[in-house]
Amino acid sequence: MVKISAVNFCTLAVKVIPGASRDELCGWRGDILKVKLSAPPVEGRANDALVAFLAEKLGRRRREITLVRGATARQKLVRIAGLTAEQARAILSAAG
Repeated sequence: MVKISAVNFCTLAVKVIPGASRDELCGWRGDILKVKLSAPPVEGRANDALVAFLAEKLGRRRREITLVRGATARQKLVRIAGLTAEQARAILSAAG
């Protein structure tokens, strides 16, 4: 027997500015969320910091935030489990 789970998720385009003085949401540029992170862009530290930062702001567990594309680029695509795109955008807009 195969059990199929209907888990809602969304993807979110993010532009990351690593090496900033502090972690902060900088707002939306169209459909792209701009985020400044204090972590340097070395050995995936900025990616880990992005996942932790988004998890905190969205009230999700770190394992529910997945980097889909852009591991070595500033433009990233993340997958967020348990939220729709509208919910994620509303939460992040209110937090920033």
